[in-house]
Amino acid sequence: MRRYLLLSLLISAVLHLSGCAAYRNYDREMQQTNDRLMQADFQGALDLLEWNNPWEDKDLLYYFEKGSILSFANARAQSQIAWRSADRMVFQREEAVPSAPMKLLNRFAYEMGTMLVNDKLSRYEGYDYEKVMLTTQMALNQLAESDFDSARADIKKTHERETLIARQRERQYEELEEQAKAQGIVVHYKDLKGYPVATLDAPAVIELKNGYQSAFSHYLAGFAYEALGERGLAAPGYRQAIELRPNTPFLEQALRNLDQPPKADESDVLIVVQSGLAPARSSVSVPIPVRLNETLVITAPISFPILVPDTVTPAFDHILVDGRKRPLTVINSVTDMAFRTLRDDMPAIISRAMFRANMAAISQAQENERNPAKASLVVTEHDPFEEADTRTWRTLPDKTLVARVRLKKGNHQFSAPNAPGAAPVTLRIDRDHQLINLRVLSDVANVIGNARLPDK
Repeated sequence: MRRYLLLSLLISAVLHLSGCAAYRNYDREMQQTNDRLMQADFQGALDLLEWNNPWEDKDLLYYFEKGSILSFANARAQSQIAWRSADRMVFQREEAVPSAPMKLLNRFAYEMGTMLVNDKLSRYEGYDYEKVMLTTQMALNQLAESDFDSARADIKKTHERETLIARQRERQYEELEEQAKAQGIVVHYKDLKGYPVATLDAPAVIELKNGYQSAFSHYLAGFAYEALGERGLAAPGYRQAIELRPNTPFLEQALRNLDQPPKADESDVLIVVQSGLAPARSSVSVPIPVRLNETLVITAPISFPILVPDTVTPAFDHILVDGRKRPLTVINSVTDMAFRTLRDDMPAIISRAMFRANMAAISQAQENERNPAKASLVVTEHDPFEEADTRTWRTLPDKTLVARVRLKKGNHQFSAPNAPGAAPVTLRIDRDHQLINLRVLSDVANVIGNARLPDK
């Protein structure tokens, strides 16, 4: 009997737990939202987000996206509220131990649902790099307000989360190796015909130490500690950034300049430019041959996730300060982190996919026995659930570029090179250490401290 009839009760439970996740096209929803963002229509982007999330219990992604939109619109206080909600959800899941019978049942239902149907049935937990970038963005919000003490707390949380993720990843890899041996799975992502393997093997992806540590996060920590006069903590932050992104003169310069504080009439200004958007996730169907016995091999079309980078926002390498070009250095790419995370996750994704492929092949073999005249060596029945999970934090900025300059205290003009029609923004520099945050989407440039949400 077919798998949906055999496991109807289980699937019903999973669908009840996951709501409309199996049918939701998150990529399409967020593309519409991002279109509004690229037009600087922040309120329109928020309205679409609310429209697509009508249920009372909002999920993690809702708070991820809402915080980003509000931060881009310079509503930093509201942005922090949304991101604090997301941070609490992440923390609760990090601390949760599924020991109670109902928790164990729910976890079993989710795991079986993803094995039998697709990963969209699982509760969205957030990718490791998203959790780390969440607290990094929260610290950036605080630093844009020159609230270094509050930023320090979020920076500490980032470091703690990285340590936890490292331990969890180590356990996961050990479990996956044992499962693969037990199930006899020898398929590697490089064996998937029709899958864009080159994207996972790109030099920028392979060179990353892992998919969740960010040189920008650690550099930001160094800058915050330095501004707070804690140079003993600033140095390790800069060193960790150098380790994560070696051979980067900009990072090395910060370490050399630690003992050179700005003059009384100067400010040490860190200019942070975040451009573009995190890559979208899409789904691609790959034929998986399943050997049922010595002679019978049936091919099942199984979906796998692929990443589609943002190409709308043009690249640039400098910023204008008082009309003078200041070079920018890229020290983080969420796109690279996402590809590295996907590369590291592929063994687990393949393991679940192989289970579904085997179930589909067995179902087709049984159908062949019932109807020999229409026997097929390829799974012919279309499975509406067979689609990769396309959920991901889409409004997270992609590239982070930085410049660090000493400026005389007073008013200064800042402008982005890819928005030549926009008037320079004048900001007052009046602290010994100060951070300027510039967001760029398409040809829309927004200096934090300039744009506002319209009053309603």
